[in-house]
Amino acid sequence: MKRIYLDYAATTPLDERVLRAMTPYFTEQFGNPNSLHSFGREANVAVDGARSKIAELLGAEPSEIYFTSGGTESDNWAVKGAARMNRQRGAHIITSAIEHPAVMSPCAQLEKEGFSVTYLPVGKAGIVNPDDLAAAIRPDTVLVSVMLANNEIGTIQPVKELAAIARAKKIPFHTDAVQAVGSIPVSVKDLGVDMLSLSAHKFYGPKGVGLLYIRKGLRLDKLMSGGHQERSQRAGTTNVPGVAGMAAAMEIAVSELDKNYAHIKSVRDYFVERIQNEVPHVIYNGDPVRRLPQNANFSFEFIEGESILYRLDMEGLACSSGSACSSGSLDPSHVLLAIGLIHEKAHGSIRFTFGKTTSKADAAYAVETVKKTVETLRAISPLFAEFKGGAVNV
Repeated sequence: MKRIYLDYAATTPLDERVLRAMTPYFTEQFGNPNSLHSFGREANVAVDGARSKIAELLGAEPSEIYFTSGGTESDNWAVKGAARMNRQRGAHIITSAIEHPAVMSPCAQLEKEGFSVTYLPVGKAGIVNPDDLAAAIRPDTVLVSVMLANNEIGTIQPVKELAAIARAKKIPFHTDAVQAVGSIPVSVKDLGVDMLSLSAHKFYGPKGVGLLYIRKGLRLDKLMSGGHQERSQRAGTTNVPGVAGMAAAMEIAVSELDKNYAHIKSVRDYFVERIQNEVPHVIYNGDPVRRLPQNANFSFEFIEGESILYRLDMEGLACSSGSACSSGSLDPSHVLLAIGLIHEKAHGSIRFTFGKTTSKADAAYAVETVKKTVETLRAISPLFAEFKGGAVNV
């Protein structure tokens, strides 16, 4: 059976060039970079080199890069660390209604600690209005966190403008750039952010490693306590192969960004156009233009997303019913509800995300598979039967 992977927003395969860059640090140069002997010094040279390379690619200073276990840890550290460090100044946080659970959950936890959180609304396209941020800022606001690109509908936020609003009020600004890095140009200098999270496995790097950029001079409360790694800010033995792999993956992603962007967008647009023209009663979620090149999120009316997902998987097509980090939930996506979809339509949503090796032939197969699956499921759907009989309004 033909198998096609269209879930690149969940994770990407490791680039073979990245694997080659990592391999020595599993075997010959396996030392702990905090050890003082020659094995440790060799490993430390690799970590320092990776830190410098990543900083250069992000427009940062090496001293502003802190390695973590991935995007979730980075988001948690940024949100909790900034809020708790500034608790004496105030207890108000601003974020958006469509953030990843790695930001939403820490905010909910901080609410239990006495913080108040304002969740900025988004319009139908899924984009935050900068005027809403300006209006939400209070004298006791100590953090603003708005993601650069949404993991479910792919919309790209006006982070540069939002960060400027926060900076004018001397409020730290964090952005979750996990979905964006490797897909669109990302520079902390250009964005003007104080903190930025990313994760290597989203751009063909290894799983289990990420980073948090922290602007020089900004202090955060520690999330991980223990040893003195990462300049005593984040405890835990450094993942040397992961760090080396992340640097290699980011360098490749940046050098090939224009080529991959053009290819992926072309394949995605072909898929989207055919779905919209050949499958009736579908909703294309998110802004049609201001979105990541790999993302296509559709709501298929009158049927459940989980049923579509399982049927497509049986036909060899791997995609997602939403965020991979929350797909175990039976609740409809908070992102889709935030952009105004009713529960029934939000439940019928599927996220297709494309990669640098996805071909137009793969997209064509996916279209035919989706058409067949939707037709089959609607044939047994009571809702669709009622709609055809005129009993349901859409």
